[in-house]
Amino acid sequence: MTRTDSNGTVLIADYDFGDVDIERAIIEDAGFRLVAAQCKSEDEVIERGRDADGVLTQYARVGSRAIDALTRCRVIARYGTGVDIVDVDAATRRSVQVTNAPNDWCAEEVADHAVALWLAAARKICAYDRATRQGEWHWKTGEPIWRLRGRVLGLLSFGAIARLIAERAQAFGVEVWACDPFIDEAEIRSRRVRPVSFDELVEGADYLVVQSPLTPQTHHTFDRATLRRMKPTAVLVNTARGPIVEDAALHQALTEGWIAGAALDDLEEEPAKQRDWRPRNALLELPNVIITPHAAYYSEEAVRTVRRIAAEEAVRVLTGRPARFPVNNVMAGSHP
Repeated sequence: MTRTDSNGTVLIADYDFGDVDIERAIIEDAGFRLVAAQCKSEDEVIERGRDADGVLTQYARVGSRAIDALTRCRVIARYGTGVDIVDVDAATRRSVQVTNAPNDWCAEEVADHAVALWLAAARKICAYDRATRQGEWHWKTGEPIWRLRGRVLGLLSFGAIARLIAERAQAFGVEVWACDPFIDEAEIRSRRVRPVSFDELVEGADYLVVQSPLTPQTHHTFDRATLRRMKPTAVLVNTARGPIVEDAALHQALTEGWIAGAALDDLEEEPAKQRDWRPRNALLELPNVIITPHAAYYSEEAVRTVRRIAAEEAVRVLTGRPARFPVNNVMAGSHP
C-alpha cells in the first residue's frame, strides 16, 4: 500500500525509458514524492533539484556546482555503472552518497553487442546490406574480408564485461590479448588470454575492443598518435564511453586508411546528453564505420533491473540504511 506521508523529494534528473512507473512505485511506496525531469545541463539540474533529497540521473551531469547548490541532497543514484557524469569528490566533501549499479546488470548484453559489432565490421555486414538494397548482388562489395581464425582480438581492460567478450570471441578461433595494468597477469592467463602492454595491443591487434572506463586518464586514448600505430587492416570497436576515442582523429584514420574500420556504440559528443541533437557528426557519413546509439546495455531485463536498483538505492540511503552499491565512503549521519 502506498504511504501518503512525504519524507522528502526524489528527482529523476533525466531518463529515456518512456515512463517512470518502476521508480514511482518504489519511491512513493517509501513515502517520498517523485519529480521526473529531462535535464540536459547542470543548470537545469540545479533549477529542478533545489529541494530534492535524492537525485537519480541517467545522462545529466551532476557536477560540483550542482552538488554545492543542492543543499538538501543526500544521495545521487546513477542509472548504470559508470559515474563519470557525477563529481564524486565533490559529493564526498558534502557527505552525499553516490551509488551505481554493479556491472552484472548488463554485462551479458554489452558482451553480446561488442561481439555483434566486431563480427558485423569484420564480415562487412552493413556494407553488403547497403549494396544489396541498391541492386548490387556480389561478394566483391565487401572485399577485402579476412578469415577470423588465427587473427588477434585485443581487449583494452579485462574487467567483467571484457572477460565475457573474451569467452565469446575464443569460439571464433581468434587469439585473445588483453591490456589491463590493474589485473594480475596470472589471472588473465588463467582465462586463455595473453596479457600484453598497451603498445603491444595497439600495434598487434587485428580487432581492438575498448571496454575501459572513462576517466581523465582514458579520455582520448585513441587520438591521432595512437590510431596511426594500429594496423592498416585493423578494426576498432568501442563499447565503452564515446570520449575514449577522439572522433576527429578517427575520421581521419578511416578516410586516410590508417585503419580499415570501426564500430562504435557511442560518439564523443554523446548525443543522449544533448537536447535537439542532429546527426551532423562526420563519422556518420563514412561507409566503413558502424554506429549504434549507446544501446549495448539494452535488453528489457537489463533496463528493468537498473531502474529498480537506482530507485532502491535512493530509498535505502534516505531511510537511513547503507547503500548496497556505494561509489564513495560517506560517514553515517554526517550530512549537514
